[in-house]
Amino acid sequence: MTQKVLVSTGGGTNAVPANTGRPFISISDLSVVYQTRSKESLIAIDKANLGVNDGEFCVIVGPSGCGKSTLLKVLAGLVTASSGQTRIGGESVAAPRDDIGFVFQSATLLPWMTILENVLLPLKVQHRPNRAGWQAHGMELLKIVGLEDFANRYPSELSGGMQQRVGMARALAHDPSLLLMDEPFGALDALTRESMNIELQRIWMLRPKTVLFVTHSISEAVFLADRIIVMSARPGRVIADIAVDLPRPRDVATYDSKRFAEYSREVRSYLYARSAT
Repeated sequence: MTQKVLVSTGGGTNAVPANTGRPFISISDLSVVYQTRSKESLIAIDKANLGVNDGEFCVIVGPSGCGKSTLLKVLAGLVTASSGQTRIGGESVAAPRDDIGFVFQSATLLPWMTILENVLLPLKVQHRPNRAGWQAHGMELLKIVGLEDFANRYPSELSGGMQQRVGMARALAHDPSLLLMDEPFGALDALTRESMNIELQRIWMLRPKTVLFVTHSISEAVFLADRIIVMSARPGRVIADIAVDLPRPRDVATYDSKRFAEYSREVRSYLYARSAT
C-alpha cells in the first residue's frame, strides 16, 4: 500500500525560535512489532517515515493505540525497533541517551524528595560534574517555570499543573538536545491545559529545543506545533505532515483565529476520514 502524505503550508510569519532547517531526527521505514501473550504478532508501527529539523516543535496526533507513545520510546532508546532506521543527530538509536529529556503523562515525581531535589535528579543519575552549581541551576529552572517559591515543598503539596511544570523543569535539567513529551497535559482540566500550553510555549522560546509532543487534542496540536504529524489507526503510519504557520508567541486569541480553525479542520478531516474507511 502506498503511503499518502499531505504537506500543507499557509500564510503568516513564524517567530523565534525558528528551526535551523538541519535534519536532526531521521526515521526511515520504522516498524515495531510486539509479541502478545498468545504468541501473536501485533504491529504497532508500520514502515513510518519522518524527519524533524533541529529546533522544530513537532506534534504527533492520532487515534489511541496507533503507536504515538511507542515512537517516542524508540527515540528514547527504551523500545527496540523491529526494522527500519532511527537516527538522532546522525547517530543510530541503539540505547537510552543522556541528551534526551522525557516528560510523561503524569509528573512521576518522587514523593520523598523536595521539588528542587526532583528537578536535580537527572544530574545525580547521570553523575554530572560541577555539583556545587547544581542548586543554582535548579533554582534557575524553577524560576523559569514559576515555581521558585516551592523549591523546598514536596510533590503532594502541589496541584497537578504545578507538578507537570516541575516535570518540565526536571526534563530540562541536563540541557537535552531533544525533548520528548507524551501527553503531559492529558489529565488536566481544560482551563489548566490551555494555560500549560501557553506556559510550555514560553519555556520553549526561552530554552529552544527540538520537541516531539504527543497528544490526542487537535487544538493543543495546532496551538503548539510548527508541524503536525497525523498517524493512522494501528498499525501506525504517517498519513499527513502539516506545516502550521501561525505567528508566535501564540496566546488565547490564537484559539479564535480563522487560521487556527482552518488547521484544526484539516487535521480533523484526516483523522475522521481514516477512521471512516
